[in-house]
Amino acid sequence: MLRVQVLGEPGGDNALFVTADGGQGLTRLLLDCGGRTVDALPLGEVQQIDHLLFSHLHMDHVAGFDAFFRVNFERTARENHLWGPPGAARILSHRFRGFWWNHAPDLRGSWFVHEVGEGTVDSFRFEAHEAFEVQHEAGRRPHDGVILSTPQVSVQAVPLRHQGVSLGFILREPERVNVNAAALAALGVPGGRWLAQLKAGVTGQLDVNGVLHDAAELRARPLQSEAGESAAYFTDFLLDDAEVQRLAPLLRGVQTLYVEAQYAPADAALAARHHHTTAVQGAALARAAGVQALVLLHVSRRYDPPAWQAMLRAAQEVFPGARFPDGWFRGT
Repeated sequence: MLRVQVLGEPGGDNALFVTADGGQGLTRLLLDCGGRTVDALPLGEVQQIDHLLFSHLHMDHVAGFDAFFRVNFERTARENHLWGPPGAARILSHRFRGFWWNHAPDLRGSWFVHEVGEGTVDSFRFEAHEAFEVQHEAGRRPHDGVILSTPQVSVQAVPLRHQGVSLGFILREPERVNVNAAALAALGVPGGRWLAQLKAGVTGQLDVNGVLHDAAELRARPLQSEAGESAAYFTDFLLDDAEVQRLAPLLRGVQTLYVEAQYAPADAALAARHHHTTAVQGAALARAAGVQALVLLHVSRRYDPPAWQAMLRAAQEVFPGARFPDGWFRGT
């Protein structure tokens, strides 16, 4: 299960907090970290975030990092991983070193910054006991788009155009394997621990209550596979017809697209000049990609609430399933 919470308010900085629950474990992701965005989370949740992924390092996407770093800077109970486009390590190194670390030799905690380039990830390590002064090279590896994979979720990075690179992220759960009760009954074989072994991919002969069966034959009958849940987060990017053609195939099969709606449709020229997206353009991308739902966020405070509602209505004319995050305009 993917639980996605939009952090921040309309007209302010936004971020996504994602919990991927595979039943046997959790992966917690924070996508961007704008000013005051983590304030909405309990302290314990902030301390358990596994990966913080920056789309890019503009101020409104990184201004809340100090609050995140403050409660985690010498965390050793879990690893500390930050992700971003090329140049992220240089920028984040200044944030690491922007404090008085007079007790640094007594501190513990390692921080890894991963720069996502075209086909490669370059990693760097910073140590708390060194007052984060040294940027250690921590390796380069290739990637095919998927930059991060845990038993609960995979993260695909998509380069977007924002007068430089802004990263979009597509999150997908692994394929789910379920037991078809009717097919199991038709086999005439009672359920048991062997089903878990079958789901886990056991091969060869499988002991089913004292009787040997071929695992491949059994797997073809009572087990059914279905896609896991999915979501995508695209923010701060230029969206024209060519980009829609490039991005829509990458979003095929995605359930929910979270996309910026910085500008009103009438300001499309201004949006293009600043490499941002209008609410209607985001809706057009959702329609072209065939996603199930569209959530508009990162709306500009240059507009007032009635204008935001008009932007939503315009988006819904293109993609009826468009909406703002839950609770944004409750009581208005």
